[in-house]
Amino acid sequence: MIMQRTVLPAITLALAAAAGSAFAAPVNYKTPDEVAAFKPGPNLEVVQGNCSACHSSDYVATQPPMKDKKGFWQAEVTKMIKVYGAPIDDADVSKIVDYLAATY
Repeated sequence: MIMQRTVLPAITLALAAAAGSAFAAPVNYKTPDEVAAFKPGPNLEVVQGNCSACHSSDYVATQPPMKDKKGFWQAEVTKMIKVYGAPIDDADVSKIVDYLAATY
């Protein structure tokens, strides 16, 4: 008898959930077009190929002004690799840093 009391509510909930999803209307929406783009600069293709996979250029453009641009961007690129696991080749690191320091 105890088993019946436990199983019956579970079956009822499962059937109600299945019936509810059968009548759910699909939701159609359009995401906004990407309007942000990396600024032209040295090694732009390297930056687009490595950085755009995880975030838009808005992330770069919203960084605060800094005095030591090269040092700041070196630390940011290193963080992306070591902390977030960005698969950036060693040969591309200096190209990315040079681009960011010259352009932002």
